[in-house]
Amino acid sequence: MTDRHISDSWSPARARKPDQNTRLSRTPEVGTTQSSGVPATGSKFKLVTQQQEKNTEGLLIKTYSDKTFKLSNITDKLPSWMKSWVLWSIMLTLIPSSIGFVSMSILLKLPSAPNCPEIFWPLASASVRLHCAQLAASKQTVNDLLQAITLVKELPQNHPLRGQINSFLEEWSRDILRLADQSFQSGNLEEAIATSRQIPEDLEGRKIVEEQITKWLLIWSNAEEIYQESLKELGQRHWQSAFILSSKLLRVNNKYWATTKYDELNRIIVTAREDGDSLYKAEGLADSRSVDDVLAAIKLAESIKSDSYLYQKAQELIPVFGRKILKLAQAKMDKRDADRALEIVRQIPSIPEFQSEIDDFVVLGEAQRSAWTGTVSGLEAAISQAQQIDASREVYEKAQELIARWQLEIQDVSRLEKARTLASQGTINELTAAISEVQMIPDSNPRAEEARQEVNRWRGQVESIEDRPYLERAEQIALLDDISSLQAAIAEANQIRSGRALYPEARKRVRNWTAKVQQIQDQPYLDQARIIADSGDLNTAIREAQKIASSGRALASEAQTAVDTWQEQIRAQENWKKAREVAITGTPEALAEAIRLVDRVSNRNVLRMDANVAIDQWSQQLLQMARSQSEFDVSKSIETARLIPRGSSAYRDAQEQIRTWKQFIIPRTPPIPSSEPSPEAEQYPSSISDGL
Repeated sequence: MTDRHISDSWSPARARKPDQNTRLSRTPEVGTTQSSGVPATGSKFKLVTQQQEKNTEGLLIKTYSDKTFKLSNITDKLPSWMKSWVLWSIMLTLIPSSIGFVSMSILLKLPSAPNCPEIFWPLASASVRLHCAQLAASKQTVNDLLQAITLVKELPQNHPLRGQINSFLEEWSRDILRLADQSFQSGNLEEAIATSRQIPEDLEGRKIVEEQITKWLLIWSNAEEIYQESLKELGQRHWQSAFILSSKLLRVNNKYWATTKYDELNRIIVTAREDGDSLYKAEGLADSRSVDDVLAAIKLAESIKSDSYLYQKAQELIPVFGRKILKLAQAKMDKRDADRALEIVRQIPSIPEFQSEIDDFVVLGEAQRSAWTGTVSGLEAAISQAQQIDASREVYEKAQELIARWQLEIQDVSRLEKARTLASQGTINELTAAISEVQMIPDSNPRAEEARQEVNRWRGQVESIEDRPYLERAEQIALLDDISSLQAAIAEANQIRSGRALYPEARKRVRNWTAKVQQIQDQPYLDQARIIADSGDLNTAIREAQKIASSGRALASEAQTAVDTWQEQIRAQENWKKAREVAITGTPEALAEAIRLVDRVSNRNVLRMDANVAIDQWSQQLLQMARSQSEFDVSKSIETARLIPRGSSAYRDAQEQIRTWKQFIIPRTPPIPSSEPSPEAEQYPSSISDGL
């Protein structure tokens, strides 16, 4: 037998004597529990063989004892059933078979897998670590992959499994980067960076981590830049540019930006474009000076939803539109139309950041309306209302100024009321006393302008009372309507000095009376000029009337009209004379010139009837000449007929004759165009038709 399974503790000194029977001893190895908690499945068997000792001469040493025994002695003592050969045959058959079956079962039974969570890793073998690392890595999560790397990374570099371990480490590092890239593609940049940087720095896969992170950051930065540029264009309402920029996200090497963010940006642009149109319309309405239009603009701006990109812009415009309405209300308030101003302001919808200004305007508006009643009680009520404005408000200083003004006005109103009471009696003394009372109001006081107006009115009343007798006496004197009476009335009215209340009325009376005097004085001269004109001496009449026309006196306009009429009559006579002289020549051109000259005579002139008769006569002569010319020169006859003026008795006949002559000389157009000249075209050359 060989020494293959002999235990190391065995030694020749412990060998037994020759009388010891050879036996097979199975010594199991001390069982050890692996760190995974699973007991070892393998056992060692020691085959203890009976060694044959040889003597120094190479002879076998008998292992039998000196004591001998006989087999028959033993068999004789056995029971009878044990002596049956059948029994022994069965036993010899079953026992080896059972032993073989058990042995094969033991050999074929696979060892159980280690329980990785319960392994005590400091005592675990490399194969167990690698096995558990592979199990962890198969789950394909970042934590499990890192656990797998940790299990095998610390094994010695000279370990027999190092090559396989390094291959797994590189593969697991790539798996971690792949999972990190999935996070990056789903939009979790920070998670992707943090995940990739969990790869241990001493691994080969760590070398590409920073390169990958740099690539991610560059892609992300480019995508964000595109996104922000698109939003910038959107803020400027450049819709087309925003759409073009957003399409660049489709070419970004990141699913999150190319899908989620791209869709999000497009929704923003579409919504912003619709809302932008609403804002454009709102701004257009707000430019109007109509309260209803500005209110409609506010409603449009309020319709922009909070998730719109232009929501903030719309919210900024709402107070702007509100202030425009406030300005319209202020314009009404400046015209002292407090009721309309307050009505406008109360239509402004609730605007949180603008409500305080509206409230302050209403308070001051109510106060001003009370103050404008012009009574002491109204001013006191106005002061009480204005004092409600808190010192923290922007209009506080304005309210304080109004309060100070109204306090002064209370004093002024008291004086004005007293003065008006005095002036109501209407006598010079009371009016003078009223003026003195009002003049005590300083020019710097709020009611100083009103006081001046009252003073001027009351002074006018005093002056009217003082000067009315002069005007009444002048009117009585002028009733005689002769030169001396009128001149006396003028002298009486001139006693009213310039700047007095009745001075404008007095001047009007003086102008009327002066015109009557001038008319009485100049009328004989104008009548004499008309008599001269009727006698036919128009030039002398013009010279006489021209003296009155250039004087600037009452009859100057009438005299100038007469002069213009007489001058027009002279021109008409000259034109009538010259026309007859020209017509004597008898040529078509002369007759046409005669007609033109005589037609200058005005319809108001007595010669117009003679001019019309002459025009008809000369027109008939032209028509007869044209008809005579048609016998030898149709074109010339047409030209002559065209000289007959519109409105003359021969004009209609001339036009019909012209149409007839044109039909005679203009060839008809052939129904089918032809490149060859027609017989009519040969008969009537183009030069004739051109002359027509």
